[in-house]
Amino acid sequence: MKTLITLGDNCVDVYPALNKAFSGGNAVNVAVYCTRYHLRPAYIGWVGDDEYGRQLRREMAAQGIDISHVHTKPGVTAQTFVTLRGNDRVLGQYIEGVMADFVLTAADVDWIDHFDIVHAGIWGRVESYLPLLKQRGKIIAFDFADKWDSPLWETLPTSLDYAFASADDDTPALRERLQTIVQRGAGVAIATLGSNGSLAFDGQRFYRHGIQPVDVVDTMGAGDSFIAGFLCAIADDLSIDLAMQQGTANAAITIQYHGAW
Repeated sequence: MKTLITLGDNCVDVYPALNKAFSGGNAVNVAVYCTRYHLRPAYIGWVGDDEYGRQLRREMAAQGIDISHVHTKPGVTAQTFVTLRGNDRVLGQYIEGVMADFVLTAADVDWIDHFDIVHAGIWGRVESYLPLLKQRGKIIAFDFADKWDSPLWETLPTSLDYAFASADDDTPALRERLQTIVQRGAGVAIATLGSNGSLAFDGQRFYRHGIQPVDVVDTMGAGDSFIAGFLCAIADDLSIDLAMQQGTANAAITIQYHGAW
């Protein structure tokens, strides 16, 4: 099995109505969800010297994540305030905290060389490092989330093996967009579609998967779970079709409880 490291964003998801705060963030979530498939990922990021920073470090370590390159900085840990609307979550105020100034050190970059797959997201502040990591032979995955208007769509695809994003439904416009992303250099472009499943294009054909029906409690982390399941399948050298199937099953687990993990 290939090894995996995630880079960049972390946050604590604060649910005022529940009086609870859950550790999360795209890069952190993907790392944690990968442990469901017996992968032992690592994570690089910055947390503040506050209670939320201590919570993130403690809970990531308890999940089996290598946090040896999680750096504590003076200041506050990133926070997202979340409200629930039925069984869906609505993201409110975001406080970026110390992650606003996040950079990789030379030692961080050298440590990444020990891993095969690198995953990051649009809030991770690591896009400038991805061309270098690609040159160093890494398999690169990146999550654009729902930011279809980001200028990074123009510059990043040549560095990406797997480009993830989220949309509402399988439409001709979305299919054309995924084709364009691959034409710009990405290996595979994948869109998660919420309750409408997922869609991928690899330059040769489209792949379409539905959802796995479950009782939905909280959709927080669903997309990150899909990415983790997908990448763990890639780490096992499975096909795109099986990777989407595993991503779907992983997301179904996550949406049955409150918080990301």
